[in-house]
Amino acid sequence: MTRGKVFGANNRIRVAVVGVRSRGGTHISTFTNLKGSEVVALCDCDKGTLARRAGRLEKQTGKRPKTYVDMRDVMADDAIDAVSFATPNHWHTLGAVWACRAGKDVYVEKPLSHEVWEGRQLVAAAKKYGRIVQHGTQRRSNPNWIRAMQRLHAGAIGDVYMARGLCHKRRDSISYKWAEPAPDWLDWNLWQGPAQERQFSRNYVRYDWHRFWDYGNGDIGNQGVHRLDVALWGLGKGFPTRGMSLGGRYGYEDQAETPNTQVCNYAYDDGTMLVFEVRGRAANDEGGIKVGNIFYGSEGYMVDKTLFDKDGNEIPDDDRAIPPDLAGLSDEDSTAHFSNFLKAIHSRKQADVHGTALDGHLASGYCHLANISYRLGREFHFDPEKERFIGEHADRGNAMLKRDYRKEFEVPQLA
Repeated sequence: MTRGKVFGANNRIRVAVVGVRSRGGTHISTFTNLKGSEVVALCDCDKGTLARRAGRLEKQTGKRPKTYVDMRDVMADDAIDAVSFATPNHWHTLGAVWACRAGKDVYVEKPLSHEVWEGRQLVAAAKKYGRIVQHGTQRRSNPNWIRAMQRLHAGAIGDVYMARGLCHKRRDSISYKWAEPAPDWLDWNLWQGPAQERQFSRNYVRYDWHRFWDYGNGDIGNQGVHRLDVALWGLGKGFPTRGMSLGGRYGYEDQAETPNTQVCNYAYDDGTMLVFEVRGRAANDEGGIKVGNIFYGSEGYMVDKTLFDKDGNEIPDDDRAIPPDLAGLSDEDSTAHFSNFLKAIHSRKQADVHGTALDGHLASGYCHLANISYRLGREFHFDPEKERFIGEHADRGNAMLKRDYRKEFEVPQLA
């Protein structure tokens, strides 16, 4: 299915941003400042934040965007070409599938999914409805990272046998905030969406939702998914065949459910390994990084984008493939990634997408596999083709690959 209408004035992509409080602010400002797009609508079930964001955008552009509390109204608006999602994790897949079904292209923040099963449904939705879906792992569009991966894949450090991802970010206690009536500024029913209904707590919203299984995926599904995506990009792997994750919540007691310290080991049939670590308390750096990636090869190693030989000497890059004006682009800068999304919308070529729905499904799925192992306290064995646990205790793991959705908020089965 391809949309039959033209884009907005001057061939600009008309974008709606869903989830406008934190990361959504970057979506709004970047799509507004890029010449190829215009933010024409905002959506959030936090009605106070929605009004403030709309007012700021009107002041900046001279045009007031449409505002919606329910994202289903965004899907029904034919004047919107693309939807950019910066909601909490539990809404990412369902919102993106709805947008694909409505004939809109999708930029979806990480992680692409809240569980393994629903990520595969979004991959299928992108294919079924012929939509461009880009995952918000912006290093895929960073020219420095692109060049580093070219060198890695060309054998600059030999045969890569292990990748590591590090997320050493201090995360302090969120204390306790017990149930209370939902505030008037929030549509609590819509905020919960696919998750099972709970009484409102202020710890469930405003970033700390990351710490609860119904809404977030812990730090491995927050910052960690970026680094798992880089590790998989370098290794060129699909899902692992076995793994184990251990950890806990150390240094304080609070209301949160997810670990602040987590070690994850993944293995493949060819003997290659991927190791990922979350450290939310005091931690040293490794190779000069606290949040980043390390690759180990038979002839050297790579720390983030810098390659070293066996003796620790930097391997120079003689191929000046990166334009000088892009060489200093920050890893955290999303501009190139959003720009790439617009390019792919115009070309309609999946090959133009940096960070496809499948890339996002894999990187996010690694987070979910680790969290299932952590919660069950067991090693897992996994069938990468069927995307199911196998062997002893497989039933318990498979029951956690898909959540129980609330009525009216079910992710449809498409694969």
